[in-house]
Amino acid sequence: MTGSLPNGEAHAISNAVNGRRISAVDVVEAALARIETADRRINAFTLITAERALARARSLDATLAAGDSVGPLAGVPFAVKNLFDIAEETTIAGSRISVGDAPAVSDAPAIARLEKAGAVLVGALNMDEYASGFTTENSHYGATRNPHDLERLAGGSSGGSAAAVAAGMVPLTLGSDTNGSIRVPSALCGVFGLKPTYGRLTRAGTQIFSESLDHVGPIAGCVMDLSLAYDAVQGFDPVDPVCAPVEPMLATPHLNAGLSGVRVALVDGRFFRRADERALAVAEAAARALGVTRRVDLPDVERGWAASLVITLIEGSSVHLPHLRARPNDFDPMTRDRFLAGVLAPAEVYLEAQRARRRYREAVLPLFDANDVLITPAVPFEAPAIGCDHLEVAGESMDPRGMLGLFTQPVSVIGLPALIVPMRTQDALPRAVQLVARPWNEVALFRVARALEAEGVACARIQRS
Repeated sequence: MTGSLPNGEAHAISNAVNGRRISAVDVVEAALARIETADRRINAFTLITAERALARARSLDATLAAGDSVGPLAGVPFAVKNLFDIAEETTIAGSRISVGDAPAVSDAPAIARLEKAGAVLVGALNMDEYASGFTTENSHYGATRNPHDLERLAGGSSGGSAAAVAAGMVPLTLGSDTNGSIRVPSALCGVFGLKPTYGRLTRAGTQIFSESLDHVGPIAGCVMDLSLAYDAVQGFDPVDPVCAPVEPMLATPHLNAGLSGVRVALVDGRFFRRADERALAVAEAAARALGVTRRVDLPDVERGWAASLVITLIEGSSVHLPHLRARPNDFDPMTRDRFLAGVLAPAEVYLEAQRARRRYREAVLPLFDANDVLITPAVPFEAPAIGCDHLEVAGESMDPRGMLGLFTQPVSVIGLPALIVPMRTQDALPRAVQLVARPWNEVALFRVARALEAEGVACARIQRS
């Protein structure tokens, strides 16, 4: 096999490899060939682990030949944002400063868990420096380009993770999400992306940006693949101090359970009208496809958005204070300026932001007494052009670099799970909605996403050629 992967979907690949209709080596070789060709245009990868991947594939084929099982992701190629530790590789996190660090001694647990399920790591992916940004316009390694328009942004900070899936290079990736860094690029690139509940998936072996806001999660080309990856990574990890000791709640067995008992509402209100007409229209279309008539207003959303900005700024800068002092000129200038602003912020500002965060959480959680899933726009506008610093949206002048996370940040700051669903539209560029649930209720998100997919109104945009 030298052309394309079977259907390009993880579950189809796994079924074919487990059924020995194709070898894991053939799948990995095809993925590596696709990466070599497509990434010249996209710039999603910063590292390709070809030797490791082929050795892993040969091992899987030997195990299957012996009659043993290798798991539900057998032979599935995947890649990770380059802030995940990969054994014997240096974790650069999109930076120049970290290039000289010692190599990681072991894989991040999330990588190990995907490989335990049979998946095969093929590389690491481009990102905003230290995950600070929404665009992946990385000054050290170049911008990652949107596969649907190479002059457009892929989004960030997990831009390489979303673009690699949308370009058909791999069916699964892992990213991290502080204020929307999985969800923004998933929406702009037209793929499915999950930010789970804060503490659900282990962050051990990753470069932390904001201690109280960082999440990790999967990106994929369909709901089934997203759920398989999510299920594989679940489980308590005592090494991660914020990983909650909760029982895994597998999503895959519930995908086709329908929406009986799942109460869905469309979020309305002034804040969510700060979007272009098409962003609002796709949210309305998602609600209409599900027969949703209930509308709710997210209370105090401005408070939550502001709190997320302050907390991220201050926590992110504190991690990098030694390098700000010793090597300021080795930062991307925009990243450096953000971190310097955070360093200079008074302690009282941080404390007030945490108080605002708590009040916002107390205001929002009662919404889930009557609703299980909320639908919001994913991002305020379509993917901007690379280098764009000004847009007019809904009568408001916006810098897209800061406003791409307008609708994702109020969800992150209180740790709610959220899932990006790319919608089927006639627009030249992808459009998407965000589904939000109460903490630990990811299964409801998957059921609604699968229902939208089954209705034919949701579909990832993957470049197969």
